[in-house]
Amino acid sequence: MANGLPSKLPGSTPTIRELLATGERSFSFEFFPPKTPEAEEVLWQSIREIEQLRPTFVSITYGAGGTTRDGTIRVTERVAQDTSLTPLGHLTCVAHSKDELRSVIGAYAGSGVRNVLALRGDPQGGPNQPWVAHPEGMNHAIELVSLVRELGDFCVGVAAFPDKHPEASSFDADARVLAAKAAAGADYAITQMFFGADDYFRLVDRAAALGCDIPILPGIMPVTNIKQIHRMAELTGMALPTAVTDRLHAVEDDPKAVRAVGIEIASELCDQLLAGGAPGIHFITLNRSTATRQVYKNLQSTPV
Repeated sequence: MANGLPSKLPGSTPTIRELLATGERSFSFEFFPPKTPEAEEVLWQSIREIEQLRPTFVSITYGAGGTTRDGTIRVTERVAQDTSLTPLGHLTCVAHSKDELRSVIGAYAGSGVRNVLALRGDPQGGPNQPWVAHPEGMNHAIELVSLVRELGDFCVGVAAFPDKHPEASSFDADARVLAAKAAAGADYAITQMFFGADDYFRLVDRAAALGCDIPILPGIMPVTNIKQIHRMAELTGMALPTAVTDRLHAVEDDPKAVRAVGIEIASELCDQLLAGGAPGIHFITLNRSTATRQVYKNLQSTPV
């Protein structure tokens, strides 16, 4: 058992839906496909370190415009076949026809992967560019959820946005999109990273008011680089509360102190989320597990 969750048995492929249904806290970790042999080595060292924690699942991201499609599939397949971990493969609509999407879903199924995160994805050229669908593709994650559901017995996750999707006209409109994805067959959601616990709980409440009661896992990334986090906020529209930035900038000349404060902030946020009823934590690792493993360790003393 891991955190009260059943471990993967030989030949079995637990779904995230089943793992979340136990009611135990879920702890999961997100990686991205490496681009160099050196990065590949770092990735697999991190995955092996995370494996020792027996997480609920690990997810492998899908590059903008499908740029890492082959790498995503390869890493996800290897996790499924060579580790005891439950893998979640990402999939986006960006630059893909429906036939190409069916092909990727088939590749996942062929390697025993039954957990898919269905995303529209960022526009080609970056989040600030207008969205243009593939001529033979899809415009919305809602359509992708339906396609994955049609093609087999998959467990489907989707994205959620505590700070609101940059293209959404309002928080309520954003919640309606999440509810529509659940109605199309999504089993759970994972949020974009954020820093305000109240923002997460307001999202959960807005979704619940629309009859959307799927589990919503908060996405958390410990800040270890101030410039990087400002850049991510600029690209995604993520809010950076002054309560967070003031603490980081107070130690910005000391990289070790920035890292320590970032871990402290993330640990405090996770404590608030779990105490408030969040079903677990989804850690964004950037392929280096040390900071997220430290936050995870800090949380083990948190009462259930």
